[in-house]
Amino acid sequence: MKKRASGILLHPTSLAGKYGMGALGNEAKAFIDFLHLAKQTYWQILPLGPTGYGDSPYQCFSSNAGNPYLIDIDTLVNDGLITADDIPELVVADDIRIDYGSVIDHKMGILKTAKNNFKPDGNNEYTFFLQANAHWLNDYALFMALKEKFDKRPWYEWENDYRLRNQSVLLKETLALKDSIEFQQFIQYVFFKQWKDIKNYANSKGVQIIGDIPIYVAMDSSDTWCNPELFQFDNNKNPVVVGGCPPDYFSETGQLWGNPIFNYHKMEEDGFAWWINRIRASLALYDYVRVDHFRGFSGYWSIPYGEPTAVNGKWVDGPGKKLFYAIKNALGDIPIIAEDLGLITPDVTELRDHFNLPGMKILQFAFDSAESNDYIPHNYIKNCVVYTGTHDNDTVLGWYEKAKEADQKYFLNYIHSNGSDICKDLIRVAWASVANTAIIPMQDLLRLGGDARMNLPGTTVNNWLWRMKADDLKLELAEELAALTKLYDRISK
Repeated sequence: MKKRASGILLHPTSLAGKYGMGALGNEAKAFIDFLHLAKQTYWQILPLGPTGYGDSPYQCFSSNAGNPYLIDIDTLVNDGLITADDIPELVVADDIRIDYGSVIDHKMGILKTAKNNFKPDGNNEYTFFLQANAHWLNDYALFMALKEKFDKRPWYEWENDYRLRNQSVLLKETLALKDSIEFQQFIQYVFFKQWKDIKNYANSKGVQIIGDIPIYVAMDSSDTWCNPELFQFDNNKNPVVVGGCPPDYFSETGQLWGNPIFNYHKMEEDGFAWWINRIRASLALYDYVRVDHFRGFSGYWSIPYGEPTAVNGKWVDGPGKKLFYAIKNALGDIPIIAEDLGLITPDVTELRDHFNLPGMKILQFAFDSAESNDYIPHNYIKNCVVYTGTHDNDTVLGWYEKAKEADQKYFLNYIHSNGSDICKDLIRVAWASVANTAIIPMQDLLRLGGDARMNLPGTTVNNWLWRMKADDLKLELAEELAALTKLYDRISK
């Protein structure tokens, strides 16, 4: 990301559409058309994995699978897998907040109809998909079939024969759950086929995709169920330690995420093959990859399992350069963005800079009237990505309304603004900066308030719900952003 360019952050769930949640169909292509008109180079998204409790894309049932709830219904009609008569009415409260329960029930019923109509015999594309992805798909499909059998309970609450993967029992279940397993394989095939079409369309319009991978996997995932040796588990597949963040200015007890932590010593034995495969798979889906919680590769906060808070954790060295040399030797120079937010120590900065990875600058963190910091634009270097905010921040309007009066004054003085259009003003600051890459959440371009916030870290309800309205992609908005992009020389050459 050495050339000046810019883009928009918008997860596909937040796209408009008539089926209660954004999907990988015409609405996604309409957004790509908007990006093209606005002279944008990047569409940044959140992780695309299958979500569970809480609907967080950062807590997925697999690090390899796609989210079936993003499958586009109209594309199923166009592909002849269903007819319009197969689509039941969907009743939701409104069109700008996702009702996940209703949407998921609606879509999964339609997907089951599509599977019943699907004819796999002689379908070479489907056969190739199953073969190419067998190394993760077969285990994942069985995992999901068993979750359905066990009323969606996490695998660590299953009976021991299933929890500890008794092979004779699993073989019997593979036969008994054949239909459910094949359904899971089918919806993964459909997801990746639709995503490939969307990515190809984006690339044809000069738009590149910035994907996102969490550093950790969910405890309730096929990754942990199938590969316990890769995690810091005891012999009974219980975590010894879990991840989180230490106490800081924002939280006296820190953050207890509960994700299992990798056994990096074990991973090193085969040259970090799991991570190499994960990055390789991501590069097949995206043009660039943002790695969440990059600092964990240098050192991670390790909390004894069972602790009620993160207070009693400790810092443990991560794999550091050994991991990234292994990835580089296998895959070459990799287009990674390092999410280097939070408590960043010199070792984290050294790891990032050693591999010449761009870090992140968040403008909402810049305007502390009490002290200067690395997020203020006059301290930037070129090799970074500047954001007005991320999915974890409030919108610009929401942030400004909650800021201290002294910080508001400092902000307006710094950006030389009268405060009449602070979203546009802050976008201008990002676009004018020396940062090679500038990204804005779609909510900020639309000048939306705090009720359009995507996620509030540390909470598990009322997140990941926001959606655009059908008429938000206005030509004048694209032209406004295009003019700003041209003015600050961010139109991709």
